[in-house]
Amino acid sequence: MLPTSVRRSRSLRRRLSLKTRFLHESGLYGELETGTTALAFVAHEVGAGNFPGGYARADKPALPLGVEVALVTETLAAAYKQAVAAGAVSLSQPEEKPWGQVVSYVRCPDGTLVELCTPMG
Repeated sequence: MLPTSVRRSRSLRRRLSLKTRFLHESGLYGELETGTTALAFVAHEVGAGNFPGGYARADKPALPLGVEVALVTETLAAAYKQAVAAGAVSLSQPEEKPWGQVVSYVRCPDGTLVELCTPMG
């Protein structure tokens, strides 16, 4: 069985229709294809080894952490609906901001805060 964080990254991939860029044979590390920058995930077991003093897991607090992953899409409404239908929790529905960009927020089951937004400009 794969570690929870890697299984959850697969869940995030399905929720947001992202392709797997790389998955290590151990299942402890994986990357999702998001354009020129990879979105990477590592198993909590590896994180615990990297930080012997401990670390804050994103899936534990009731409130979202103060850090997000932003994904830019031309099809925001569809991406938002797909993420929520697949199990992400809606934190804010798509809303046009004063600067013209449309922005929404969802929280994945692993605690990851995801901003789904249209391109700037």
